[in-house]
Amino acid sequence: MCPRQHSLVDLSKSPGAEHLRDVLDAYMVEHGMRATEQRRLIIDTFMAAEPHVSIDELLGQVRQKDARIGYATVYRTLKMLAECGIAHERHFDDGFARYELASTESHHDHLICTACGRIVEFEEPQIEDLQLAVADRYGFVVTHHRHELYGLCADCRPGETKASTDP
Repeated sequence: MCPRQHSLVDLSKSPGAEHLRDVLDAYMVEHGMRATEQRRLIIDTFMAAEPHVSIDELLGQVRQKDARIGYATVYRTLKMLAECGIAHERHFDDGFARYELASTESHHDHLICTACGRIVEFEEPQIEDLQLAVADRYGFVVTHHRHELYGLCADCRPGETKASTDP
């Protein structure tokens, strides 16, 4: 079984992160929410975390900095981030809700290994163009979509090695 793999990029310092923080600040003001120290720590940790983090995974990272933070606080904060559009909640058939930072610049889809849970993000303009053409053919205007492909990664397929399947 191979470990879940992600590209480890700290999105908290990306150009779009400031815009996301502005959206969050406006949402919190509109809903009368305070920017508590615990909430700020959870948000900062989430924005710097690997993509597709579960509540339990984020809780573990947050507790390394403040052991007093509880599951319910992390849960409510992630739900708030999803409600205001800062995060997307994803369900990849592993029984866990996973969260990823909303992209301000691009859309991506996912390849999910059903054996080890590896999640690979990809962008494919031909797929995006084809989806729009199909929607147009049937008189639909696409407002959003989710594309997930499930299967076995190279590390989990019997008799194959990663090197034999790399392009």
